[in-house]
Amino acid sequence: MHITTPIRTTETIEALTRLWEASVRQSHHFLTEKDIQALKPYAKAGLESIENLFVSYEQNEATGFIGIEKDKIEMLFISPEYFGKGIGKLLLTMACEKLGVRYVDVNEQNHKAEGFYRHLGFQTFERTETDEQGNPFPILKMKRVPLPPPTYQIERETK
Repeated sequence: MHITTPIRTTETIEALTRLWEASVRQSHHFLTEKDIQALKPYAKAGLESIENLFVSYEQNEATGFIGIEKDKIEMLFISPEYFGKGIGKLLLTMACEKLGVRYVDVNEQNHKAEGFYRHLGFQTFERTETDEQGNPFPILKMKRVPLPPPTYQIERETK
């Protein structure tokens, strides 16, 4: 697998929009078909204009992407075939280390995403009743906090 900053051709944007839609259908069960179709133009526009876009590939197939503005993740989506394979963690870790990412907004109903971000050091600092488009989907605003150091000790055995 490799991660690139793609040239944003029409074909690339269309492929990533399809990946977004497939991912949303598998992870955002609270959205209706109408909701998905209404959000799709926003996703496409975001892919075209986001400040930093990184795409993970496996054998020339896009497996996921992350879009970042300043120090905030605006989009992180993984192809359903690659859920649970560490791609989201890899993209997020890279974004935190290389770009100093500290913030993300998560749909409150997307419990897996909330757990994913919590596991990687994010904590909720604010909740809104609606998303950015004014839809009734509560948003958790999360901030990355340093993880505490490990509490284990390694001891050397003696005979």
